[in-house]
Amino acid sequence: MKSKLFSQLKRLLRPALALLLVALMVLGNADGALAARSGGRAGGRSFGAPRRSMPPSGQTYRGPSGGYYPGGGGYYPGGGFGFPFLFPVFGIGGGFGGLFTLLIFFSIAGFLARSFRSATSGGEGGDDYTGYPSNKVQVNKVQVGLLANARGLQAELNDLARRADTSSPAGYTRLLQETTLALLRHPDYWAYAGSDNKTIALAAAEGQFNQLALSERSKFNRETLSNVDNLLTQAPARAALTGDQADLSEGPGEFIVVTLLTAVEGDFRLPPVRSAADLQQALQALGSVSSDRLLAVEVLWTPQAEDDTLTADQMLTSYSQLVSV
Repeated sequence: MKSKLFSQLKRLLRPALALLLVALMVLGNADGALAARSGGRAGGRSFGAPRRSMPPSGQTYRGPSGGYYPGGGGYYPGGGFGFPFLFPVFGIGGGFGGLFTLLIFFSIAGFLARSFRSATSGGEGGDDYTGYPSNKVQVNKVQVGLLANARGLQAELNDLARRADTSSPAGYTRLLQETTLALLRHPDYWAYAGSDNKTIALAAAEGQFNQLALSERSKFNRETLSNVDNLLTQAPARAALTGDQADLSEGPGEFIVVTLLTAVEGDFRLPPVRSAADLQQALQALGSVSSDRLLAVEVLWTPQAEDDTLTADQMLTSYSQLVSV
Protein backbone atom coordinates (compact mmCIF):
# COMPACT_ATOMS: atom_id res chain seq x y z
CA MET A 1 0.00 0.00 0.00
CA LYS A 2 2.78 2.37 0.96
CA SER A 3 4.77 1.56 -2.16
CA LYS A 4 1.77 2.30 -4.39
CA LEU A 5 1.17 5.59 -2.63
CA PHE A 6 4.83 6.53 -2.98
CA SER A 7 4.85 5.74 -6.71
CA GLN A 8 1.73 7.82 -7.27
CA LEU A 9 3.35 10.76 -5.42
CA LYS A 10 6.43 10.46 -7.61
CA ARG A 11 4.28 10.55 -10.75
CA LEU A 12 2.58 13.72 -9.45
CA LEU A 13 5.79 15.38 -8.33
CA ARG A 14 7.55 15.06 -11.69
CA PRO A 15 5.18 17.33 -13.66
CA ALA A 16 4.95 19.67 -10.66
CA LEU A 17 8.73 20.03 -10.55
CA ALA A 18 8.82 20.59 -14.30
CA LEU A 19 6.22 23.36 -14.01
CA LEU A 20 8.16 24.91 -11.13
CA LEU A 21 11.37 24.98 -13.18
CA VAL A 22 9.57 26.62 -16.10
CA ALA A 23 8.04 29.20 -13.79
CA LEU A 24 11.43 29.99 -12.26
CA MET A 25 12.98 30.45 -15.70
CA VAL A 26 10.16 32.76 -16.80
CA LEU A 27 10.30 34.82 -13.63
CA GLY A 28 14.08 34.96 -13.78
CA ASN A 29 13.96 36.42 -17.26
CA ALA A 30 11.09 38.74 -16.38
CA ASP A 31 13.32 41.01 -14.35
CA GLY A 32 15.57 41.49 -17.35
CA ALA A 33 12.61 41.91 -19.68
CA LEU A 34 10.99 44.53 -17.48
CA ALA A 35 14.15 46.57 -16.94
CA ALA A 36 15.09 49.49 -19.14
CA ARG A 37 18.16 48.66 -21.18
CA SER A 38 20.63 51.03 -22.80
CA GLY A 39 20.92 54.38 -21.06
CA GLY A 40 22.66 57.68 -21.55
CA ARG A 41 23.72 60.26 -18.98
CA ALA A 42 25.42 63.64 -18.98
CA GLY A 43 26.07 66.27 -16.36
CA GLY A 44 28.39 67.63 -13.72
CA ARG A 45 28.54 68.75 -10.13
CA SER A 46 30.40 71.28 -7.98
CA PHE A 47 29.32 70.56 -4.42
CA GLY A 48 32.86 70.87 -3.10
CA ALA A 49 33.74 74.03 -5.05
CA PRO A 50 34.05 77.27 -3.02
CA ARG A 51 30.92 79.38 -3.23
CA ARG A 52 30.86 83.16 -3.49
CA SER A 53 30.90 84.64 0.00
CA MET A 54 32.41 88.12 -0.37
CA PRO A 55 31.28 91.19 -2.31
CA PRO A 56 32.63 91.36 -5.87
CA SER A 57 35.91 93.20 -6.34
CA GLY A 58 35.50 96.93 -6.66
CA GLN A 59 32.27 97.03 -4.65
CA THR A 60 32.51 99.21 -1.58
CA TYR A 61 30.91 98.88 1.79
CA ARG A 62 28.07 101.15 2.72
CA GLY A 63 28.78 102.59 6.14
CA PRO A 64 26.22 103.55 8.78
CA SER A 65 26.02 107.15 7.59
CA GLY A 66 24.83 106.03 4.14
CA GLY A 67 27.91 107.09 2.12
CA TYR A 68 30.52 105.08 0.24
CA TYR A 69 34.06 105.11 1.54
CA PRO A 70 36.51 103.62 -0.95
CA GLY A 71 40.15 103.13 -0.24
CA GLY A 72 42.02 102.07 2.87
CA GLY A 73 40.79 102.73 6.36
CA GLY A 74 37.19 103.21 5.31
CA TYR A 75 35.62 100.44 7.36
CA TYR A 76 36.29 99.38 10.90
CA PRO A 77 34.33 96.34 12.06
CA GLY A 78 34.67 97.09 15.76
CA GLY A 79 33.66 100.74 15.59
CA GLY A 80 31.04 100.65 12.88
CA PHE A 81 31.98 103.99 11.33
CA GLY A 82 33.24 104.89 7.91
CA PHE A 83 35.88 107.59 7.98
CA PRO A 84 39.69 107.45 8.30
CA PHE A 85 41.00 106.86 11.78
CA LEU A 86 43.25 109.92 11.71
CA PHE A 87 40.37 112.29 12.13
CA PRO A 88 41.41 115.55 13.82
CA VAL A 89 39.55 114.88 17.06
CA PHE A 90 42.29 115.86 19.42
CA GLY A 91 41.33 119.03 21.11
CA ILE A 92 37.63 118.20 20.93
CA GLY A 93 36.34 117.60 24.41
CA GLY A 94 39.85 117.60 25.92
CA GLY A 95 42.31 115.13 24.43
CA PHE A 96 42.01 111.37 24.97
CA GLY A 97 38.79 111.60 26.94
CA GLY A 98 37.11 113.39 24.03
CA LEU A 99 38.40 110.82 21.52
CA PHE A 100 37.20 107.90 23.68
CA THR A 101 33.77 109.47 24.08
CA LEU A 102 33.57 110.11 20.33
CA LEU A 103 34.48 106.48 19.55
CA ILE A 104 31.74 105.22 21.86
CA PHE A 105 29.26 107.65 20.27
CA PHE A 106 30.01 106.48 16.75
CA SER A 107 29.96 102.81 17.78
CA ILE A 108 26.45 103.26 19.20
CA ALA A 109 25.39 105.23 16.13
CA GLY A 110 26.76 102.49 13.83
CA PHE A 111 24.92 99.78 15.76
CA LEU A 112 21.64 101.70 15.58
CA ALA A 113 22.08 102.38 11.86
CA ARG A 114 22.80 98.70 11.07
CA SER A 115 19.83 97.58 13.16
CA PHE A 116 17.56 100.02 11.33
CA ARG A 117 18.72 98.85 7.88
CA SER A 118 18.32 95.22 8.94
CA ALA A 119 14.75 95.84 10.09
CA THR A 120 13.77 97.74 6.95
CA SER A 121 15.32 95.12 4.63
CA GLY A 122 13.41 92.20 6.18
CA GLY A 123 16.29 90.93 8.31
CA GLU A 124 18.65 90.16 5.44
CA GLY A 125 21.54 92.05 6.96
CA GLY A 126 22.82 95.60 6.74
CA ASP A 127 25.18 95.31 3.79
CA ASP A 128 24.12 96.24 0.28
CA TYR A 129 25.56 92.92 -0.95
CA THR A 130 23.21 89.98 -0.43
CA GLY A 131 24.92 87.32 -2.57
CA TYR A 132 25.94 85.10 0.32
CA PRO A 133 25.31 81.39 -0.21
CA SER A 134 22.32 79.74 1.38
CA ASN A 135 22.65 76.71 3.64
CA LYS A 136 19.67 75.06 1.91
CA VAL A 137 19.62 73.17 -1.38
CA GLN A 138 16.64 72.00 -3.44
CA VAL A 139 17.25 68.55 -4.96
CA ASN A 140 14.79 68.04 -7.82
CA LYS A 141 13.77 65.25 -10.19
CA VAL A 142 11.61 65.73 -13.28
CA GLN A 143 10.81 62.79 -15.57
CA VAL A 144 9.11 62.73 -18.95
CA GLY A 145 7.84 59.65 -20.76
CA LEU A 146 7.73 60.38 -24.50
CA LEU A 147 6.18 58.48 -27.37
CA ALA A 148 8.65 56.39 -29.35
CA ASN A 149 8.21 58.55 -32.46
CA ALA A 150 10.36 61.11 -30.62
CA ARG A 151 13.44 59.34 -32.00
CA GLY A 152 14.62 62.73 -33.30
CA LEU A 153 14.71 63.98 -29.70
CA GLN A 154 16.66 60.88 -28.70
CA ALA A 155 19.27 61.69 -31.35
CA GLU A 156 19.36 65.30 -30.12
CA LEU A 157 20.05 64.16 -26.54
CA ASN A 158 22.84 61.89 -27.81
CA ASP A 159 24.41 64.80 -29.65
CA LEU A 160 24.08 67.14 -26.65
CA ALA A 161 25.80 64.60 -24.41
CA ARG A 162 28.70 64.10 -26.80
CA ARG A 163 29.53 67.80 -27.24
CA ALA A 164 28.58 69.20 -23.81
CA ASP A 165 31.25 70.76 -21.60
CA THR A 166 30.40 69.21 -18.24
CA SER A 167 33.55 70.36 -16.44
CA SER A 168 32.14 73.67 -15.15
CA PRO A 169 28.84 75.11 -13.84
CA ALA A 170 28.53 77.21 -16.98
CA GLY A 171 28.86 74.09 -19.15
CA TYR A 172 26.35 71.87 -17.38
CA THR A 173 23.98 74.82 -16.95
CA ARG A 174 23.95 75.13 -20.73
CA LEU A 175 23.35 71.37 -20.99
CA LEU A 176 20.29 71.73 -18.76
CA GLN A 177 19.02 74.70 -20.77
CA GLU A 178 19.42 72.87 -24.09
CA THR A 179 17.73 69.74 -22.75
CA THR A 180 14.73 71.58 -21.32
CA LEU A 181 14.44 73.54 -24.56
CA ALA A 182 14.46 70.33 -26.62
CA LEU A 183 11.67 68.89 -24.45
CA LEU A 184 9.63 72.10 -24.59
CA ARG A 185 9.80 72.05 -28.38
CA HIS A 186 8.04 68.65 -28.55
CA PRO A 187 4.98 68.77 -26.27
CA ASP A 188 3.11 66.55 -28.73
CA TYR A 189 5.38 63.66 -27.69
CA TRP A 190 4.65 63.97 -23.94
CA ALA A 191 2.74 60.96 -22.62
CA TYR A 192 3.74 60.58 -18.96
CA ALA A 193 5.50 62.80 -16.42
CA GLY A 194 6.33 63.12 -12.75
CA SER A 195 8.42 65.16 -10.33
CA ASP A 196 9.92 65.13 -6.88
CA ASN A 197 11.80 67.75 -4.86
CA LYS A 198 13.33 67.91 -1.40
CA THR A 199 14.83 70.70 0.67
CA ILE A 200 18.16 69.48 2.03
CA ALA A 201 20.88 71.06 4.15
CA LEU A 202 23.91 71.98 2.06
CA ALA A 203 26.07 69.43 3.87
CA ALA A 204 23.69 66.58 2.95
CA ALA A 205 22.78 67.70 -0.57
CA GLU A 206 25.53 65.80 -2.39
CA GLY A 207 24.58 62.51 -0.74
CA GLN A 208 20.90 62.99 -1.61
CA PHE A 209 21.74 63.88 -5.22
CA ASN A 210 24.04 60.86 -5.60
CA GLN A 211 21.35 58.58 -4.18
CA LEU A 212 18.82 59.82 -6.74
CA ALA A 213 21.32 59.44 -9.59
CA LEU A 214 22.24 55.88 -8.57
CA SER A 215 18.56 54.93 -8.30
CA GLU A 216 17.90 56.08 -11.86
CA ARG A 217 21.10 54.55 -13.26
CA SER A 218 20.20 51.18 -11.74
CA LYS A 219 17.25 51.02 -14.15
CA PHE A 220 19.66 50.67 -17.08
CA ASN A 221 21.18 47.35 -18.04
CA ARG A 222 24.10 49.25 -19.47
CA GLU A 223 25.19 52.88 -19.83
CA THR A 224 26.05 53.12 -23.50
CA LEU A 225 26.82 56.86 -23.53
CA SER A 226 28.13 58.91 -20.63
CA ASN A 227 29.62 62.41 -20.29
CA VAL A 228 29.85 63.30 -16.60
CA ASP A 229 32.42 65.76 -15.24
CA ASN A 230 33.86 65.94 -18.77
CA LEU A 231 34.64 62.20 -18.95
CA LEU A 232 33.13 60.93 -22.21
CA THR A 233 32.62 57.20 -22.74
CA GLN A 234 30.55 55.49 -25.44
CA ALA A 235 29.91 51.83 -26.19
CA PRO A 236 30.04 50.59 -29.80
CA ALA A 237 26.63 50.58 -31.45
CA ARG A 238 26.54 46.78 -31.82
CA ALA A 239 27.57 46.27 -28.19
CA ALA A 240 24.54 48.04 -26.76
CA LEU A 241 22.70 44.74 -26.40
CA THR A 242 24.53 41.45 -26.02
CA GLY A 243 23.69 37.89 -25.04
CA ASP A 244 20.25 37.38 -23.53
CA GLN A 245 19.50 41.09 -23.82
CA ALA A 246 19.51 40.85 -27.62
CA ASP A 247 16.55 38.48 -27.50
CA LEU A 248 14.50 41.14 -25.72
CA SER A 249 14.69 43.60 -28.59
CA GLU A 250 11.98 41.84 -30.55
CA GLY A 251 9.14 43.71 -28.80
CA PRO A 252 7.98 46.99 -30.30
CA GLY A 253 9.54 50.14 -28.79
CA GLU A 254 6.87 52.49 -27.53
CA PHE A 255 8.48 55.04 -25.21
CA ILE A 256 11.55 57.11 -24.36
CA VAL A 257 12.05 58.29 -20.77
CA VAL A 258 14.09 61.41 -19.95
CA THR A 259 15.08 62.22 -16.36
CA LEU A 260 16.40 65.59 -15.17
CA LEU A 261 18.14 65.72 -11.78
CA THR A 262 19.23 69.08 -10.35
CA ALA A 263 20.56 70.53 -7.10
CA VAL A 264 19.78 74.25 -6.78
CA GLU A 265 21.12 76.43 -4.00
CA GLY A 266 18.65 78.63 -2.13
CA ASP A 267 14.89 78.89 -2.45
CA PHE A 268 13.72 77.00 -5.54
CA ARG A 269 10.54 74.95 -5.57
CA LEU A 270 9.09 73.09 -8.52
CA PRO A 271 5.33 72.57 -8.75
CA PRO A 272 4.09 68.97 -8.56
CA VAL A 273 3.83 67.70 -12.13
CA ARG A 274 0.34 66.29 -12.71
CA SER A 275 -0.49 67.74 -16.13
CA ALA A 276 1.10 69.01 -19.33
CA ALA A 277 0.81 72.59 -18.03
CA ASP A 278 2.65 71.63 -14.83
CA LEU A 279 5.38 69.93 -16.87
CA GLN A 280 5.80 72.99 -19.06
CA GLN A 281 6.11 75.22 -16.00
CA ALA A 282 8.64 72.89 -14.36
CA LEU A 283 10.81 72.68 -17.49
CA GLN A 284 10.79 76.46 -17.89
CA ALA A 285 11.79 76.90 -14.24
CA LEU A 286 14.68 74.45 -14.59
CA GLY A 287 15.91 76.10 -17.77
CA SER A 288 16.03 79.51 -16.10
CA VAL A 289 18.28 78.55 -13.15
CA SER A 290 21.52 80.56 -13.19
CA SER A 291 24.91 78.85 -13.08
CA ASP A 292 25.89 80.45 -9.74
CA ARG A 293 23.02 78.59 -8.03
CA LEU A 294 23.21 75.29 -9.89
CA LEU A 295 25.32 72.85 -7.85
CA ALA A 296 24.69 69.74 -9.94
CA VAL A 297 22.91 68.48 -13.06
CA GLU A 298 22.40 65.00 -14.44
CA VAL A 299 20.40 64.23 -17.57
CA LEU A 300 19.51 60.56 -18.08
CA TRP A 301 17.53 58.95 -20.87
CA THR A 302 16.59 55.46 -22.04
CA PRO A 303 16.80 53.88 -24.50
CA GLN A 304 20.00 55.50 -25.72
CA ALA A 305 21.02 53.11 -28.49
CA GLU A 306 19.11 53.67 -31.71
CA ASP A 307 18.37 49.94 -32.13
CA ASP A 308 17.11 49.56 -28.55
CA THR A 309 13.47 49.63 -27.43
CA LEU A 310 11.41 50.39 -24.33
CA THR A 311 7.97 48.82 -24.24
CA ALA A 312 4.96 50.06 -22.30
CA ASP A 313 5.27 47.22 -19.77
CA GLN A 314 8.92 48.02 -19.17
CA MET A 315 8.25 51.72 -18.70
CA LEU A 316 5.31 51.25 -16.35
CA THR A 317 7.30 48.77 -14.26
CA SER A 318 10.48 50.84 -13.96
CA TYR A 319 8.73 54.23 -13.82
CA SER A 320 5.48 53.39 -12.10
CA GLN A 321 5.27 56.79 -10.36
CA LEU A 322 4.70 58.66 -13.63
CA VAL A 323 1.19 59.93 -14.41
CA SER A 324 -0.49 60.42 -17.75
CA VAL A 325 -0.31 63.98 -19.09
